[in-house]
Amino acid sequence: MDDYPDHDAVSLAALVRDGHVTPAELLEAARARLAQVNPRLNAVVRELEPPARAPDGPFAGVPFLIKDLHQDLAGTPTSGGSRSMAAVPAAETSTVVQRWLDAGLVVFGKTNTPEFGAKGITEPHLFGAARNPWNTGHTPGGSSGGAAAAVAAGIVPCAGASDGGGSIRIPASACGLFGLKPSRGLIPAGPSRAEGLGGTATDGVISRSVRDTAAMLDVLSGPTPLSPYLAAGPETPFAGEVGRDPGRLRIALCTASAINPAPHPEAVAAAHAAGDLLDELGHEVVELPTQPFDDAALARDFLTSWFVSCAHSMAECKAASGAGDAAFEPDTRTMAALGRATSPVDLVRAIERRHEHTRRLAAFHESYDLLLTPATATPPPRIGAFDSPAPLRAAQRALLAAGAAGLLRHTPVVERLISDNLGWVPYTQLANLTGRPAMSVPLHWTPDGLPIGAQFVGRLGADGVLLRLAGQLERARPWADRRPPLDQV
Repeated sequence: MDDYPDHDAVSLAALVRDGHVTPAELLEAARARLAQVNPRLNAVVRELEPPARAPDGPFAGVPFLIKDLHQDLAGTPTSGGSRSMAAVPAAETSTVVQRWLDAGLVVFGKTNTPEFGAKGITEPHLFGAARNPWNTGHTPGGSSGGAAAAVAAGIVPCAGASDGGGSIRIPASACGLFGLKPSRGLIPAGPSRAEGLGGTATDGVISRSVRDTAAMLDVLSGPTPLSPYLAAGPETPFAGEVGRDPGRLRIALCTASAINPAPHPEAVAAAHAAGDLLDELGHEVVELPTQPFDDAALARDFLTSWFVSCAHSMAECKAASGAGDAAFEPDTRTMAALGRATSPVDLVRAIERRHEHTRRLAAFHESYDLLLTPATATPPPRIGAFDSPAPLRAAQRALLAAGAAGLLRHTPVVERLISDNLGWVPYTQLANLTGRPAMSVPLHWTPDGLPIGAQFVGRLGADGVLLRLAGQLERARPWADRRPPLDQV
């Protein structure tokens, strides 16, 4: 298996089915690659002995990694990047993890994630920073940063991920990979929880090939008896969408952002490079000077819900583990304090305003099939770029110790949290709050060799359209043969 990193998951499954390789040989190759590159990347934070079972299913024998956040394997801790949960075994296996196991995937590890998945970078105090295979001085993004680093480095061809504000698309962009956030309700949560972040979050994968993501959607999609509602499934398998002609699409290109009024020139270049390719392929591309929605208001509503969710997560972890405040990172405690200081009326108002954002996006989609933006507003930041200066950390600790959540709202601590969380990733939350499908496609690299993806946002249920377009872009500008320089060091 010297060529193990050259195969995607669909290809590896075919090799197993045809008897060219055994699941044990694939696992040995994956573990060898893990041992070779993970010391430099810190992508995988917990190695596992795969559950004993006969290989069966569409991905029988293919090595796989799950995210250390809400992707539970019974008897194994799911830390969520938090010291508070690092030793608490999960009581039951998550629905999506069970579906991966039933598909024959061989789960042998869990990937790095920020505490509670609350940041677009992956630098938890518990495990330390995950690093970008394209340049280990930079972040692989977050919150599925460990998953993306592992796939880009060839440890696995595809890995479990999740997306509550961009956490599939951001690391896919940062690591030169394909990442699709599915439509709301398509992939069930459970069995211990209903919908992540009130329906804004979903599980999924990050992959090297479009067909891997499509085939994984076929594995994961479909309700359970515990699902809160019935989402319309595809008329045909998602795997069949990849080779289909998407037709001539009308696509609006916009790089403007009220959250970051000056996106990096390379982010702008990434969106325009995608637009030029779309034009070559016969699609109609129209550039818009401003976003077709109020992205500043959307960001405020997103963060209101996010901070309250952080407070809830912290309380749940305390109840499950008996941990005290010291077990949580200062930024997490700050976000939780802001969440606790949020009035119920303000929270409900922020949730209700999601409908306004959805209406604006639906009106946009009456004229355009897709919205095209940069996936991120900057190239992947350097590790530690968002560390607080020492005086600010001291003020943060003092206010937290005093229980002065109200005062926190008026300090630079909050401004930094907002700018760090959304300043470099202002484009992705729209799809989460509106429940629309969105994808990041790796079509651009900076002169320094760092990837920046192009994001496409579709109508509700347009997952198939996105996969058809992604397949067309993949054929026109293949990216799988672009590999990070890890093996040249």
